[in-house]
Order: sequence, then C-alpha cells, then structure tokens
Amino acid sequence: MTTPAGRRRCSLRFAMPELSLSELDLPDFAAGSVWLVGAGPGDPGLLSLLALHALRRADAVVHDALVDERVLRLARQGASLEFAGKRGGKPSPKQPDISARLVHLARAGKRVLRLKGGDPFVFGRGAEEALALVAAKIPFRIVPGITAGIGGLTYAGIPTTHREINAAVTFVTGHNSEGVVPDGLDWHALARGAPVLVLYMALKHLDTIAQRLIAGGRHVDEAVAIVSKAATAEQRVVETTLGNAAAAARAATIEPPAIIVVGEVVRLRAGLDWLGALAGRVLVADPLAVKTRQQAS
Repeated sequence: MTTPAGRRRCSLRFAMPELSLSELDLPDFAAGSVWLVGAGPGDPGLLSLLALHALRRADAVVHDALVDERVLRLARQGASLEFAGKRGGKPSPKQPDISARLVHLARAGKRVLRLKGGDPFVFGRGAEEALALVAAKIPFRIVPGITAGIGGLTYAGIPTTHREINAAVTFVTGHNSEGVVPDGLDWHALARGAPVLVLYMALKHLDTIAQRLIAGGRHVDEAVAIVSKAATAEQRVVETTLGNAAAAARAATIEPPAIIVVGEVVRLRAGLDWLGALAGRVLVADPLAVKTRQQAS
C-alpha cells in the first residue's frame, strides 16, 4: 500500500493457532451441582460456548419443550435426557416437581444441566429453580442464553431498537402463573410507557391484550408482528396491526411458541428481513423514508 507521501506501508498478518474448547479455561462442571443454561430461541448455532461445554459434561440433561432436538443431540454419550417442558393448555410437570428433581439428581452426585429455551432469567422460571437450589444448598451456575424477544425478532428481521423510533423497549409476559392475562400490570402505563412492546406467551390472550393496549392509548393501526417458532426451520412471521392482530393470527393459523412485537420497529422488516432476502425478497434500503423526509426538509 502507498501512503500519500509515497512511502510503502506493509500490512502484516499473523496466523493464529486454532483454539480448542478445552483451551478456553472454561469452569469445571462439578459433580453434585446444577447449571441452569439458556439454549437460545431455536437455532443451535446460537448456543454459547458455555452451553456447549455443559452439554458435553453433563450426566443428566433436564430440558424444556422449546429446546431444539439438535441441541439435545450435542449432549455427551451416556447422559440421560429428561423432559420437563411446560406448555400452556397441555399436561405439564409442576414447577415444584421440576425443582425437586434437580435437587434429587444433584444429591445423587450427578452433573445436572437444566436446559431452557431462550434465557433462564427472562420469563423462564430460572430464578425460581435457582432459589430452590439455594434452599437445598446445591451449588449452581447460571449461563445466559439469547432470549426470543431479541434473537427471535432478529431472525424475523425486526430490531428491538432503532434510534429513529425508540429509546426504550418493554418486555411483557402475556399470562401469569395461573395462565391468564396478568391483572397486576398497569396496561395503561405500559401502553404509554414505551414505543416498543415485546410480548412473550401472549398468543392465546392476544385479543384481550390488544384491547387493553388500545384502551390505554395505543393506536389501532399500530404495526405488529407475530413471529411463530422463531429461529427455527418452521419460523413464520405475520405482519399486521394492533387492532387486527388476534384475527390475523387466527387466519394464519399461527401456533405457539410465538413472540409478538408492537411498535414502529416492525416497519424496518421491509429492509432487514435477511432470511427473506436469502430466499429472494428484495429489501428496501430506507423503510422508514428517513432520507426522503430529510430531502423534503
């Protein structure tokens, strides 16, 4: 390369040796302990190195329904796999029973991996299970995962923030421990409080939630996206409006798990649907028409 002064500048590149997982000085997975690990929203490629390390070391893997089967196949040979999924409307293990099982396995000297979809501390009951381990004096570690409200939306081409749209985002659960819309939430404050709302486990009660948000001041025509089975081969995205969201979900026969986002960030999907672009969709470089407005002013 020649500099403006006419001198030649060399660019040196050094070959870095490949690093194996064993060389990363990852923490020991001790017998008699429990790791609560987030597996991300679906795609096995979104696993963290610590999550993979845990899968390769665990004696027992207690997993949720949302964990991809390919992730489970990464478990070491000989490890036991135990299903402990909780799915709305279907027979599911009780939370106290799951926590008790973790304690039992750890007391038996097992390396216990509690594998959860998304992140264990984001609407994943990870804190409840960890506190049960504290009460039983079982050592544990928390390994974060990519939550669907961020990673799942990214796979749909929808950012949770954009400086032209929002400086805040609110994550909301669509049902409480009894399976109904949480009455303890101030829905009017939620409607006014953040330009972008990300709703977890809200598909079943979308009619009610949309009505409460509209009553709280959100516009009936506000952009909404419903992302079903995010970051998997079965991912589907429905773009609609807040007033029509529940009907659109029914018309498209959208199935859970689904993440729902309310706000103008949905409009950015016209330019950021990278998965769609791989399949031939033509993206729009200025989906918010920012440059058009700037030129007009």
